Amino acid sequence: MNIHPSAIVHPDAKLAQDVEVQPFSIVEAGVTIGPGTVIGPHCVVGAGTTLGANNRLYSGAQVGIAPQDLKHKPGVFGRTVIGDNNVFREFVTISSSTVYEGDDGHKVTKVGSDCLIMATAHIAHDCIVGDRVIMANGAALAGHVTVQDRVNIGGIVGVHQFCVLGEMAFIGGMSRISKDVLPYMIVEGSPARCFGPNAVGLERHGLDKDAIRRIRKIYKLLYRSSLNTSQALERIESDIPACHERQVIVDFVRNSKRGISK
Repeated sequence: MNIHPSAIVHPDAKLAQDVEVQPFSIVEAGVTIGPGTVIGPHCVVGAGTTLGANNRLYSGAQVGIAPQDLKHKPGVFGRTVIGDNNVFREFVTISSSTVYEGDDGHKVTKVGSDCLIMATAHIAHDCIVGDRVIMANGAALAGHVTVQDRVNIGGIVGVHQFCVLGEMAFIGGMSRISKDVLPYMIVEGSPARCFGPNAVGLERHGLDKDAIRRIRKIYKLLYRSSLNTSQALERIESDIPACHERQVIVDFVRNSKRGISK
């Protein structure tokens, strides 16, 4: 291991042989760090955090630190689990799960693999972030937010607690998200509005023209028809052939607790 003399690594921490810890960084008790990971200067890896392989923390990043939650029991550490091949740029903050009286002890803040979290972005306590997610500078997730795979979040976006951002959605910069965001869509504004399928992004993610055409039809039934949500779902299931995209959207709407963005 390449640990700088000025770095502080708790003796209980488990680091793979090739982990690098740069100057003035702190690795707290109960941390596990996988091979190929680089902890940049002035970083903190909070107690109880698990970092997978080939992650990179840039200067000032703080991962798995105590949550900014008044319910959290002082001096007790939650859990944070990070996958592989993620990049956390300068001054990113990721809070551990909240631990409070009566907690079942199974809660976790989780980030998947192959994500790019740009400078000063924030992931709050008990968030679940999927794979290949991009968060631009200053984007912030409140507590208990779920971000599904391959979501792109623009700069200075604020996401309300308990919201769900559906897979492959694109959130325009400086948006205020207070409702769930439908998979495959572009959402932007304050308050946020849905502007239709993220066609360019969907092509980049490998969806063919027929799939994108079906998503457009679903969007029109949900947002551009005179139908209410229940009626639109019935029409979607009767008019759109059974396919993966249809099932993803229908299930998402039916499972939404906050309602979808208008």
